[in-house]
Amino acid sequence: MNRHLLPAEVPDPASLRHVQQLCDLAAPYEQGPETDALFAAAMAESNSWHAERSPFYKSLLTTEPETPAPSVGPDVRAPLVHANLFKRHELLSIPRDEVFLHLTSSGTTGQKSQMFFDEWTIRSAQRMVARVFDHYGWITPDRPVNYLLYSYEPAPTLKLGTSFTDNYLCDFAPAQDTTHALRHTGTGHEFDVRGCIEALQRYADEGLPVRIFGFPAFLHFTLERMRSLGVPPVQLPPGSLVVLGGGWKGHADRQIGKDDFYAEVTEHLGIPSERIRDTFGSVEHCVPYVECERHRLHVPVWSRAAVRDTATLEPLPHGERGYLHLVSPYITSVPAQSVLMGDLASLHPGEECGCAQPTPWFTVHGRAGVSRNRSCAVAAAELLKGMA
Repeated sequence: MNRHLLPAEVPDPASLRHVQQLCDLAAPYEQGPETDALFAAAMAESNSWHAERSPFYKSLLTTEPETPAPSVGPDVRAPLVHANLFKRHELLSIPRDEVFLHLTSSGTTGQKSQMFFDEWTIRSAQRMVARVFDHYGWITPDRPVNYLLYSYEPAPTLKLGTSFTDNYLCDFAPAQDTTHALRHTGTGHEFDVRGCIEALQRYADEGLPVRIFGFPAFLHFTLERMRSLGVPPVQLPPGSLVVLGGGWKGHADRQIGKDDFYAEVTEHLGIPSERIRDTFGSVEHCVPYVECERHRLHVPVWSRAAVRDTATLEPLPHGERGYLHLVSPYITSVPAQSVLMGDLASLHPGEECGCAQPTPWFTVHGRAGVSRNRSCAVAAAELLKGMA
C-alpha cells in the first residue's frame, strides 16, 4: 500500500470523531444522505474545535449567520473567510510548537498566504490526493516513470505550496529520472525551456511512461518553442500522464482554450485527452479537485462547494457565476474550513457531466476583479517574461 493511504488520526479522537470518519471514507466521489449527515456532523465538530482555539473564529460564530448554500447543507454553519485574509494575518488554532509544516502561496515578492499545518491536516490532505490517484489507477509502485515537473526546483528556503505538491505527487510511481522546469540558480529560479525540450526527447526514446505535473502555461510555452525551433513532435510512451495545476494567472493574453490546449499536448506529445487532467486547489484549501475524463472538476466526498453572488454573497443556483466557496472540516491547524476564493466559478449537478463520478462539479472562469495579490502561478509566470 502507498504510504499516503495509511491511516491517520485526528488530534482529539473524542471531539473530532465525525471528522475522522469523514476523512476515512476511501471512495472519493461517494455521495448520498448518509455522507451528507456525516459531513454536517463533522463540520459542527470542526466549528467547535476552532471556536475553542481561535478568538477570530469564535467571533465569526457570534455574527449573523450566513445564508446556507444547498450544496453545503441547510444546517451547516460555514462563516465565510476570504482567502485573502491569510495573506495579511497568521491565524492558528494550534500552538506554534505543533506546527508540522509551513507553506506559502506566492513567489519571492508580493503578498503571501501563510498557512500552517499540524501533522493530521497535511497527512489528511495527502491521503485525499492519494485516494483520488488510486481511484483513477495512477498509483503504480511497480512501474517506474520519468518526471517533468513544471514547478520550482526545491531549494533550502523554498516553502511554496506548489513545489511541495508537485514533488509529493512523485510518490505515486517510482522515479527513474526527474527534470524541473524552473531551475534553482542560487538566487532565484529560471525557466529552462531548452532543458524541458531535451528531457521530452530523451524520455520519448527511453520507453518509460512520463508524468508531467505543474503549471500549464510552461508546458504550453515549451510546445510553442518546439514549433518555433522546428523540433518535431515526440511520442511519449503509453501510460504517460499530464496533471496540471496553477492556472494561467499572469498570462491570460497567451492562454488558449482548454480543448485547444489538450489537443496541442496530444499532437506534440502523443498523450490522449483522457490522460490529461487539470486540477484546482490552493494552499488555503488543500482538498484536491481533479478533472474526470470529461474534464470536469468534481467535488470529492470530503468537501462541499457553492457559488456566491459577488455583490450580496448569497448562494447562486446551478450554472450562474460567482465567487467559489469551498468547505471542508478536515483542517484543524487553521480556521480555514470555509474559504471564499477569489475565483469566479459556476457549479453544476453531477448528472450534467456524464462520467462515472456522481458528485457536483464546477468550472473556474478566472479571477474576480483586478488584484495586486500574487499566487504561485503569477510569480512563476514572471519567469516567462522575455522568453517568448
